[in-house]
Order: sequence, then structure tokens, then C-alpha cells
Amino acid sequence: MNRSQRKAPRSGLIASALSGLLASGCSRAGVVLGQKPVDLGLPVGIEVGFNHRAGERYRSPLTGAWRNGDNLEQMLIDAIQSAEEEILVAVQELSLPRIAHSLVAALRRGVKVKVILENNYSTPWSQHHELDLSRHQRQRLQSLKALADQDQNGVVSPEEERESDALLILQSGQISWIDDTEDGSKGSGLMHHKFVVIDGERVITGSANFTNSGMHGDAGVTQTRGNVNHLISIQNPALATLFKEEFAQMWGDGPGGSNDSHFGRNKVPQPQQTIKMGTMNISVLFPPQSKSNQGHGLDLIEDQLESAKKTIDLALFVFSAQQLTNKLAERISAGVKLRLLADPGFASRSFSEVLDLLGLAIPDRFCKLETDNQPLTKPLKGIGTPGLARGDKLHHKFAVIDNKTVITGSFNWSPSAAHTNDETLLVIDSPLLAKHFTREINRLWRGAELGINARMRNKLERQRAKCGSGEKRTERS
Repeated sequence: MNRSQRKAPRSGLIASALSGLLASGCSRAGVVLGQKPVDLGLPVGIEVGFNHRAGERYRSPLTGAWRNGDNLEQMLIDAIQSAEEEILVAVQELSLPRIAHSLVAALRRGVKVKVILENNYSTPWSQHHELDLSRHQRQRLQSLKALADQDQNGVVSPEEERESDALLILQSGQISWIDDTEDGSKGSGLMHHKFVVIDGERVITGSANFTNSGMHGDAGVTQTRGNVNHLISIQNPALATLFKEEFAQMWGDGPGGSNDSHFGRNKVPQPQQTIKMGTMNISVLFPPQSKSNQGHGLDLIEDQLESAKKTIDLALFVFSAQQLTNKLAERISAGVKLRLLADPGFASRSFSEVLDLLGLAIPDRFCKLETDNQPLTKPLKGIGTPGLARGDKLHHKFAVIDNKTVITGSFNWSPSAAHTNDETLLVIDSPLLAKHFTREINRLWRGAELGINARMRNKLERQRAKCGSGEKRTERS
């Protein structure tokens, strides 16, 4: 078997991973209610996983119970275990110990392993002191401790820390890693990437952080199933080379040394680049770019929205870019059908463009409205929030244009993603791949609440009672 044969993607990667889990369990998987989804097929060299997918099952590592969805963690572990030469990881947060153990095992068999993290998540949790942490950080620490407490005696032993603290595992295993302070700064906007490059041939990326909450659910909260996320694996050396170049800018000479790492606005900005993969075009952009750069991420998305002739489907965690609201309104007036699902927690925030699309304006806690706040005089239909377990978020950042083009990556639809953060933005022209993302939208749509929901109404009433109609800012803060 030659090297190219060895490195060809295994068909049914996700299905085989799940089959292995099923076989190893001592209890039976529950019956999937309803008809099993039709196999849609995928382009050669591409795999995609959705952690809430209906019709697929895996055993939750948190509860041991069978649940719907693709096991995104196992998808990553399988990729890591397949590596023979090099693994590059750039992810905002990594707290899954099984992934850490897999990276250490790869290093021990001779694979080069490098990891880049966001500085807010680059310290082993067992080395944190609660008094030094914000409220959110304390909640995160408590959740990680609960996961580590395997005997559930209320005390996390040193042995449990060594086995459960992912960054401590990397540290003990002598894995090289840096964060976005490696350039000598206090950190960029956000090192928000979520990608892995295997042997310079394969890229795995998407919306998921490498955490339990990003894939499986929250510790001690049995109803959660994890933030709604996806990962996509693409076997293509040309695409992998582009990701390696982005990684190299951030990595520089690695830990210590000459502070030649570049993050955020200090990176050399690169234009959108497009590679051919079979009959598909795959375009990739690595933000940030300046507002004066005509090819920044929001411009790229706007161009795709402009191309829509029939349908636009959106599943978004964050939507705060006015220029995209304006373009959506324009396309709807031209007869394009819109379906937009936004995270319930984000949708009612004062700077959410979901409110603009619904014709609402909610003042912030200082009773101010944004200077560019432009609620539509005629609210759009087809806007909603999905029904999720309390604690879970809609964390996707994807769009499907005319059932043939997919926009995906780590890129939230916001100015900070375009102009401040380290991000991945992909545009893939593939009707076959688009079918999978459309099916995910359809699944979320079935349980969605459309239009102005109770959360929005309640917040609007509270803020109006406090602020009146609100007051526009004189300048953006």
C-alpha cells in the first residue's frame, strides 16, 4: 500500500467510530424513534459530523447514556490516531482529556505535535485559584472539577487532576503549545480558530471547541446535550497547505524565543484563496482584515448573500453585522426565501441584528442604542430561535445559499470576527455537502419558535420601563 492509499480518508469515519463505541458497550443502544435518515452521500474526501444529528447514536462520556448525534470528540481522536508525521492544532479551548491523551500518544510514536490556544484558556485548570477568576471562569472551573471527580466524593485528588486536566496532560506529556501572548502582547482579540491539520493533507474545522460543553453537555446537568455544533473533515493537501501557512504565522519559532509569533491584526493579512477539489471550489479566508480591506470576512459573506437567487438558510450563534442585515433585507425584497435561526441567548441582546430583522430596538443596560441600529420597518418572516435544553447554545456559524453553497468555519457574523479575531471562514460550493447542512437546519426548524419570542418581549418591556425608547449612541463604544 503506497502512502497516498494509506492516507486516503476512511469512508464512513463517523459511522465506524460510533460502531466501535456501540460494540464496546455492555448495554444496548436505545431505539432511534422514527425512520432513519436517508444516506445523503458526501463528496469524495469530505466527512461532516453534527453533534445533535437525528438518527445517529453514541454513548455520552458524561452520563453513559445513549444519545442522538455524531461523536465529534471521537472524530477528532480517530484523526489524531491516523497521523504519521505531524499534527497542528489551533483551537480556542481544549479541555477534553481523551484528546489530550491522544496527542501525547501521537508524540510518543514519533509524530510532531504543536498546539495553539487562546490565552484565556491556556492555563491548566488545576493551577487556577478561584479568587483570581471571573464569575464565568469560576463556573467553568467548577464544571471541570465536577468532571474530574470520578469517585464523586466531592474532592478532586492529584491523581484525578493528572488524568482529567487536558492541559496538564499536554504539559506532562511535553507537548509544545503557545497562546496569543507569544508575540509579547497581552493577547489578540480572540484566538478563535477551531482547526486541526493532519500530516499536511487533511483539515478538520468547524464551529466546535474541544470541550464537553462544545460536544457532549455540561457536567451534572443531564438534560444538556452540548452546544449545537459541527465539524467538517476535508482531505486535500492544497487546502491543508493554506491552514499550515496560517498556523506558521501564529506559531513563529514556538514557545519562548524571539517573539516572532503574529496574531490578530499583527498577522500579514492574506486575501481569500480558492482551491479546486474535484468539481468543488473551496474558498478560505483567515481574518482579521482591516475595515478598509475590501475583501474582509463580512464582505465575503455579503457577496455570497448577494448571489442568492432562491433561498438563504442560516444557523448562527452571533449575528451583529449591520451590513449583512441590509443585504438580507435586500435579497428578501428580491424574492429570496430566508430561514434564520439564532442562538436564543444572543438573539435578544441589544446589539443583535436578529432584533433589527424583527423590527425591534432594545436599549442596552446604559439605555443606549447603537449608532447604526436600523430596525426594519417591515419585520421579516422566517426568523426564529431553536428549542434547546437549558444551558445549551446554538453554536453553529453556517449558511446554505440556494441549496448548493455552504459557508462555515469559526467565524461569527460580527465585526470583531472580521477585524479583530483569528478566525477561519470557508465557502464550499457543493450541492451534495449542502444537503447535510440543510438537513441540520430542517431539524432545528421543527422545534423553533418563530418571530418575537417571550424572552424578547420581556426584555423589551423591562428596558422600555427603565429607559423609554432608548437613545442612540453618539459613537460606537
